[in-house]
This record gives sequence, C-alpha cells and structure tokens, in this order.
Amino acid sequence: DIAYRKLKKLHPRLYQYTSKEDLDAAFNTLKKSINKPMNSRVFYEKLAPVIAEVRQGHAGLFSPTKRYSKKEEKELNKKKLEFSSLRFEHLDNGLWIKNTLGEDSTIVGSRVVKIDSEPVAGLIDKYKKYFASDGYNTTFHDKKTARGFYSFYYADKGLKDSLLVTLSNEDGVYEKMFRRIPRDSTSKKPIKKDSLEQKKPKPTKAEKKLAKLKRKEKQKEDYKYGYIKSLKHYNRNLDFIGKDSSVAFLKIRAFKYGNHEDFYKEVFTKLDSAKTKNLIIDLRNNGGGRLEEIHEIYSYLTDKEFKFVEEGEIKTSIPTLKAFMGNGGSVGFQIFKGIFAPILLTRDLIKTHKVDGKKYYKFKESKMQPPKDLNFKGNVYVIINGYSFSSSSVITNYLQATKRAIVVGEESGGAYNSTVAGQTKSLTLPNSKVGLYFGMMVLETPFKTEPDGYGIKPDVEIIPTAKDRQNNIDPELQWILKDIEKKK
Repeated sequence: DIAYRKLKKLHPRLYQYTSKEDLDAAFNTLKKSINKPMNSRVFYEKLAPVIAEVRQGHAGLFSPTKRYSKKEEKELNKKKLEFSSLRFEHLDNGLWIKNTLGEDSTIVGSRVVKIDSEPVAGLIDKYKKYFASDGYNTTFHDKKTARGFYSFYYADKGLKDSLLVTLSNEDGVYEKMFRRIPRDSTSKKPIKKDSLEQKKPKPTKAEKKLAKLKRKEKQKEDYKYGYIKSLKHYNRNLDFIGKDSSVAFLKIRAFKYGNHEDFYKEVFTKLDSAKTKNLIIDLRNNGGGRLEEIHEIYSYLTDKEFKFVEEGEIKTSIPTLKAFMGNGGSVGFQIFKGIFAPILLTRDLIKTHKVDGKKYYKFKESKMQPPKDLNFKGNVYVIINGYSFSSSSVITNYLQATKRAIVVGEESGGAYNSTVAGQTKSLTLPNSKVGLYFGMMVLETPFKTEPDGYGIKPDVEIIPTAKDRQNNIDPELQWILKDIEKKK
C-alpha cells in the first residue's frame, strides 16, 4: 500500500503504459496472494514484477540482502569470490563472458550454461521480471540482466564460498570452480630482493615537490576523463582511427563522473585543429546520467540555436526537496538535510509553475540556447544498443530527429518519446526493508514518434553475434568505416 501510494502521489506518468484499472488489479491480485508470513526476499520477488508493470525504467525495487555485523563484514571483505570479477554480455540469446578484470582470461568468449547445475537460461528469465524498461521495449532487459548478472545472482542466492560453473566454447563443454580467495592473493611469487642491493637515497625536497605536482596533474586528468578504479578504465575516451585524423572515435560509457565540460572542450578543440571530417560517438552500454552533460555535447554538434528539452511535468511543486529528504540516514545526515532544506525549497518554488492545471519544472536546458563557437561541422555517427538508456536515448533522439547523425546498432533501451527521471525518490519500505525508487520528472525532447513506448530505432540495424566477438569484429563500427569510405 505504501509503495503504490507513493507512486500515485509523486510519479507524473504512472499510467502512461499500463492503465489505472490494470495496475490496480495487479496490486490487488498481489495483496490477495499474500496469505502467510514471508521473508524480505520473497516479498521482493512478489512486489518487483508488479512495480515493473508501470513500465518506467527508472522505477523499481532494490533487493534486500543479508545483514552482517561490522565484525562479520570485516572478515568477509578479506576475501573475494572469483566469479564476481566476471563481466557478461548478452549475445545469441545467451550469457557470454566478455571480461575477467585481469583474472583468468582463457575463459573470455565462453558461454555460461549452468551454475551449480542450474540452467542459466532459467535464471535470466527469472531476473528479467524484476525490473522494467521504458514502455514495451525488450532489448534493455537482455542487456541489463547480462550486465548485472552477478548482482542479481548474489541477491537471489546469497554469498557462497564456491560456485561450479558449466561453460562452453568452440572446443566443447567444460566446468570451472570459482572460489572465495584472499583479496591479496596472487598467482605470482614475490620477487626476492638482493640483500646487496643499495638502498635508494631519500628524495630531495625538490623531487618531492615535483612528484606531488605530477600526482595532482594525474588526479586532474583522471577526473576529467572520469577514471573508474574498480573497472580500470576511463569513462570517456577520444581516439583517431586510421593513418590521418579524419575519423574520430568518441567512447562515452556514462554521462556522469568527472569534469565533462573540460573534456568536451578539449575534444572539440582537437577535432577542429585536426580538421576531422567524421565523428563516431559510441553510446553502447551507456546507461545515462546528467542532463547538463548531454546538453553540453549537443551544443558542440550544431550550428543553430536550439531548445534541448521540454519543461518537465511533475506531480509535486518541490521535487528536489522531496528527493533529498528521503527516509533513513544517520542523525548527522538528517541535520545536514535540515540545514539545506530551505535552500532547495526556495529553488524548487522558483523553478515550478502550472499550465492548464499541470505542474512543470523549468530546466535550464528547456530554454533556447546558442551553439558553441567551436561546433563540429563534419559527419556524425552514433552507435547504440539495448543498454543505451535514459539520457543516452535523449541525446540520440535529438541527433536522429534533427538529421544530425546516422544511428547504427540496436533499438535503445530508453524510450524515444520520454522518460521519467530527473530527481529520483528513494525510500525504504517498513518491515521488509525493501528499497523503492522512481523518477519524478518527465524528460522529453520536442520530437515525438508513433507508436509510443519504444526506443530509438537505428537507421541501420546491426546486432553483433558471439562469432563477431570470437573473431574480434565490431560489426557496427565496421559498417560505419565502410560508409565513410563510400562517401569519400
């Protein structure tokens, strides 16, 4: 009741894809089915598919996991499960290992068949029911289940000391045991130091100062490119393809982390200096992020004044305050929230207004804006897939609708017409401690398509296969490079 009540009170497009009658019926059926006590995980498994019926990808539940004492956590953190280092990809209706984060690379390119004798196909079908995409899209389900497979599995099965995994590759089917091992363990033996080796002299003050400056410069660069330590890669990268600089490849893994303004200024300065004619923007597996960042990048891709998004429809006049003042948190954090609440309240009231009985939020990006002086005038290609979601879909919508880019790949996970995101409300349901979250602002560009409820359809559909990965082929990029050659 609390979950549904909060959604009805604060979600501006609750019945966009599922009617009130159907959603009421789903909640009533769920309530009637509860006739005996259950633990939090079972409750989550019952409620999550009903929340997913809203069909808004930014609305869902956090699964509860077992609580540990600080002492237990300290002991548990001394070890890691080898299986948790695996990164997966959905290809040919299967789950494939695409990365091991520096661990056993021989299993990269293998298909996961079973885990502890349980078929993976059944697990994937089960986990897909626990979250929604925007509207009726299905590509997002496949990609998200693969990307978050270990998290789904851990929430479902709990922490295990070992997993026997059945894998398959071109040579056949084989099994591999994944164990919990000490975090500091390594397959390499420590190198013995030569006792006669002279100790290095202590660095001078000048050397220390220089080392400190280098560290600061490295930190600044890492921040600009959005370095993600756990994944050992940068969030944003710019490279040039070929012998000259006529083709640039811009990979953006998410529209968040670090100083995006400095990054894009650097990128488009380089493109201008190199007289680059073709820009490829790779948004595959980009789950979204900041509105101001996609607005920033578009301002470099047009030479016309533009209005990027419409004002956001809302249900409450104080969405930022509502999101900020969620339940939970330490006493100190509650005091901190109390101090900043009046500032957020004033800001919300200034930005909120009514039109024909509906409330709207004035985004900075919903005003007419000029392009950047350093705007790129060459050809633009965008690569997307089912995990191109939220703000990734918004920027792709704008680039496709204005005919500024050729879109290549798979239907995006985020809807073409709108998404409900912006400020996110999070709360913990009582007793079960299941987490509920949902967006509170409608985010949409001035461009719409019919029918509603589907993602951005690529101009050129290309879906990679397991064979492509095994042969180290990027079919989307390959098509684009051939198209560039044709146009020369």
